[in-house]
Amino acid sequence: MTIPANDAFTLALAHDSPVRRPSRSRSITRSPSPKIAFTTPPPPPLADMKRRSGARHRKQKSSVSNGAPTANGTLAQVDENDALERPRSQPTNGHARPADAAVKAVKKVDWEIPRKALHSSIGFLTLYLYTSGGSIERVVVVLAGALCVIVPADVLRLNWPRFERIYERALGFLMRESEKKQSNGVIWYILGVLFVLSLYPKDIAVMSILILSWADTAASTFGRLWGSLTPRLPARAPLLRVPLAPRKSLAGFLAAALTGAGIAFTFWGWVAPAVGDAHAGWAWGRGVGALEGGLRAVPTGGWAGLGVVSVVAGLVTALAEALDLGSLDDNLTLPILSGGCIWGFLKVLSWFSA
Repeated sequence: MTIPANDAFTLALAHDSPVRRPSRSRSITRSPSPKIAFTTPPPPPLADMKRRSGARHRKQKSSVSNGAPTANGTLAQVDENDALERPRSQPTNGHARPADAAVKAVKKVDWEIPRKALHSSIGFLTLYLYTSGGSIERVVVVLAGALCVIVPADVLRLNWPRFERIYERALGFLMRESEKKQSNGVIWYILGVLFVLSLYPKDIAVMSILILSWADTAASTFGRLWGSLTPRLPARAPLLRVPLAPRKSLAGFLAAALTGAGIAFTFWGWVAPAVGDAHAGWAWGRGVGALEGGLRAVPTGGWAGLGVVSVVAGLVTALAEALDLGSLDDNLTLPILSGGCIWGFLKVLSWFSA
């Protein structure tokens, strides 16, 4: 049957035109999306968790040893196993949390306090022995005996891991992290004290130990507290051109200088006269004493002489504490250099003393 042209054209138009459907009202609401409740299953018992963790670990070890590729599911199990065994304080993404960093900082400061207390107590003990008329020879014998015990223990610690664990469990809180893989700083401390007690005059030796005990502690404490607020020391000291440690700050340098000057001012101004040390390097009336053949032109006693000696002692202390001498420990170099320089300055000043 043939459709007329007019009718075909009409049907085509009817086919192309969109079919109008009754529009829905806006008041009709859409059906809400189904909500899926994510519920966490109750944690398994502790024994079950340990058993599953051990099974996953054995499975991972066997797959790696056989050289078989690890599937995604196995990787998920390994991660979960690591998360179970990881301490809560350890982050899972490799970055330290602020709370963990604060805890570590507090622990570091807490361990540094007894170390500095022990470091400073040697100065009070030395001052007591000096004022009570203690024998230097007896102190030298006691320190040498202690060194005969500490040195072998340190050798065993560095070469025997089992003894190292026992040693650090007992005395590790008094050691810095840098000292756990090298010689103990106590050894260099005792060697420096033995050196000055054996070779320097009595008052110079006491001054050197006081500087080691108190000036070094002051420089370290003030450098840690306010070193970031002050500039770093230059690579070389002005005028003298001696190398300085780049990690030292101006705050620590000033703290060492003021402490050294205060030690000299107090020791030669009050302690030595109270003890009646007739062989002291400086005295109120005579100053440093005149040498035969000297110029005899400058009065070095009284407040002026004590002030000059104290200022020089402070500068010598700060420079000796800030020196960069490579791998040499400052517990050894500080008393030797500071005491030697102060003793040398008193000798030079005696040539000009009236």
